[in-house]
Amino acid sequence: MAAINVLKWEPAPGVFAWKFPSSELSAKTQLIVSESQEAIVLKEGKMVGPFPPGRHTLSTENYPLLNTLLKIPFGNSPFTAEVWFIERAVKLDIKWGTVDPIQLEDPKYKIMLPVRAFGQYGIRIERSAEFLFKLVGTLPAFTEKTITNYFKGIIVTRVKDEIAKYLVEKNVPILHISSRLVDLSAFFQEKISPLLDEYGLVLTSFNVTSITTDDSDPAVKKLKEALAKRAEMDIIGYNYTQMRSFDTLEVAAGNQGPAGGTMGAGLGMGMGMGMGVGMGATMGQLAQNIQPGQSAATPCPACAKPNPAGSKFCAHCGAGMQTVPLAPLVKCAGCGASVNPDAAFCPSCGTRVSTTCATCGAKLQPGSKFCPSCGKPVN
Repeated sequence: MAAINVLKWEPAPGVFAWKFPSSELSAKTQLIVSESQEAIVLKEGKMVGPFPPGRHTLSTENYPLLNTLLKIPFGNSPFTAEVWFIERAVKLDIKWGTVDPIQLEDPKYKIMLPVRAFGQYGIRIERSAEFLFKLVGTLPAFTEKTITNYFKGIIVTRVKDEIAKYLVEKNVPILHISSRLVDLSAFFQEKISPLLDEYGLVLTSFNVTSITTDDSDPAVKKLKEALAKRAEMDIIGYNYTQMRSFDTLEVAAGNQGPAGGTMGAGLGMGMGMGMGVGMGATMGQLAQNIQPGQSAATPCPACAKPNPAGSKFCAHCGAGMQTVPLAPLVKCAGCGASVNPDAAFCPSCGTRVSTTCATCGAKLQPGSKFCPSCGKPVN
């Protein structure tokens, strides 16, 4: 094969680096490097260059290192070497994303949630020699697809680790992280730049365009429902304990049967013990208000504790509720109001209701003219 006399590259869109297809060169080969390009000559893992933009003659007079490294003989004798052209002005915007959701623990609510992240980043070749030494192989060129596939695993793996660290360091709930995309992008660029620097690349930009959770996931559903309920309580103005109390009373109010009133009252008293005297009184009142058609409680004649109306025996001490029939009411001689016969004075006008017989001491009814016990006239 005849030696190549002129080496030149017209880059195609999206190509980072390209190897000249022929390796048969001569000592007078003209190497033409365009603007924004660099060229490197490789021979058995050793490098000559990089050659900056311009025209270069590959001769031992111009580049003595060629004779040492490539062992070029004097004259125009051909020699073999690889010539790589690197396009340094190309800045690729490469998209990245997590194929599978990342299981992360929310730092605030301590629940595992599935998270997916997407974005793009830009890179540029800064040091051609390092780029080739790290990545050069049997490929004839490094295209956008080649670079994307090579760094995809590195970028996504690092993103997974850094998202978890960011949530913990900043104490940001996962459902609120979408408001931190700008700060998160800068955080990622700082962490990922050193990885690409090892390959002679510069991370020109790194953007997180979206971070999402799977709304169909049970954990996400449960958390969103809880947050919605909390927002409702904040708007109305009550806390979780009060909400549960209201729910319990509502269920108790729906229970039908003769013991419904007792159940509601018991719930009100029990909640009062757990939530304080004031709250207990409120719950008790609520329990009474929500029982339809509930009658007033009747005190026990023995222990004075309240019992549902119509009870025959006290639920607290077992005493009969109606063992002694009540005496009929009498009318006050002063105002005519109905008065308990055992009362000494009328509660309405203050007139003395009862008196005693002067002869035998028996109790006399208002308006009596003779004593019912001894028959003596009443003065």
